[in-house]
Amino acid sequence: MTSTADTNTTTTDTATGAATGGRLGPEALRERALEALTTARERTALLTDSVDDGELTAQHSPLMSPLVWDLAHIGNQEEQWLWREVAGRDALRPEIDPLYDAFAHPRSERPSLPLLGPSEARAYAADVRTRVLDVLTEVRPDGRPLLDEGFAFGMIAQHEQQHDETMLITHQLRKGPAALDAPPPPVHPATPLPAEVLIPGGPFTMGTSDEPWALDNERPAHVRTVPAFHIDTVPVTNGAYLAFMADGGYTERRWWQPEGWAQIREHGIVAPLFWRQENGQWLRRRFGVTEPVPEDEPVVHVSWYEADAYARWVGRRLPTEAEWEKAARHDPVTGRSHRYPWGDADPGPDHANLGQRHLRPARAGSYPAGASPLGVRQLIGDVWEWTASDFLPYPGFRAFPYKEYSEVFFGPDHKVLRGGSFAVDAVACRGTFRNWDYPVRRQIFAGFRTARSAELD
Repeated sequence: MTSTADTNTTTTDTATGAATGGRLGPEALRERALEALTTARERTALLTDSVDDGELTAQHSPLMSPLVWDLAHIGNQEEQWLWREVAGRDALRPEIDPLYDAFAHPRSERPSLPLLGPSEARAYAADVRTRVLDVLTEVRPDGRPLLDEGFAFGMIAQHEQQHDETMLITHQLRKGPAALDAPPPPVHPATPLPAEVLIPGGPFTMGTSDEPWALDNERPAHVRTVPAFHIDTVPVTNGAYLAFMADGGYTERRWWQPEGWAQIREHGIVAPLFWRQENGQWLRRRFGVTEPVPEDEPVVHVSWYEADAYARWVGRRLPTEAEWEKAARHDPVTGRSHRYPWGDADPGPDHANLGQRHLRPARAGSYPAGASPLGVRQLIGDVWEWTASDFLPYPGFRAFPYKEYSEVFFGPDHKVLRGGSFAVDAVACRGTFRNWDYPVRRQIFAGFRTARSAELD
């Protein structure tokens, strides 16, 4: 489901207040594309080399593909778009296209397909990458939208990083000892923070028309008017969620949407996914390690229905997608919509918990350098945040470069998530980025924050 432009200079579109990134020269674009592709492939190697061939070919959950499918699919998408479409070269392995078409076979069926084995999948992906890097040195802008600002290369880097996040979810679902390791997030000094922030009402620029590697569902930029509202300063924590559980949150039907209530009753859900209670203490399993639930971290692995029920219990609601983006991007002093809460600069390690640097969310209230102009924290990174909104196109939406990325998913079946998680790379996360999933999904790295309308004051 899920580019950052090197915008050392910005201008302002006075009609919309949107930030416009400066265009890069051909050599700078190649360097940017090379860095994005290399970073993604290094992460893919980490996720696939850390387990043996048996683990690569196993299906660890019917919700997920075998890791070896993701590996070859990454190579196949790169071959189709960069080798065949951009470079105009003959197909390398056309016979495997149907095997790695994500729409042709549901994930539960993929283990039964005649997939490439681990060594063959690695060799195929490596061969494609070698050829693509040659293309990168040769290709020049030729008027095709695919090549404008290096979009096709950015699209493929984002695609690989999105599958890396999917593979990290598979690592979380797999049984057995830990295969991955990472240092804990930095501990920032604890400072008193207000529980909520008031976001003033009025118009703001939502979406983008200028971010070079933004995907079709983020476009075009358009003006939305949002009434004043309050939003949580930080995501809802495990400790706050434990209070909901202790107060009968999973046994009180009044807090739940009918579909959510049916879901938790049918499956016996009484806590976030991967939690269990032992001797009166709540524990969680995190990438093969069992540990006490840390009360000061944002809650993760909850469905939209669980997030919505908590919000109702606390007398609030989930923010709409427009409210979330206004809180994340709008600067009330200048009237501009920034690329990120902290401004237009690309994310750094002081701004947000991204890129699998840490295998967990940071403590709520962390990353003060990443706060929005009004002081909302951790809007980018740590956990995806469920919103109240269905996944719908923006006014003037145009599918590009294919309908299957966004258009086929529009409608009430999918809810929008925003902000990224610790599992998301910066190339696939920005203030306009839109993720979506079914409201029952719990294996994804999703949490939430709540809001309330200011008119209720």
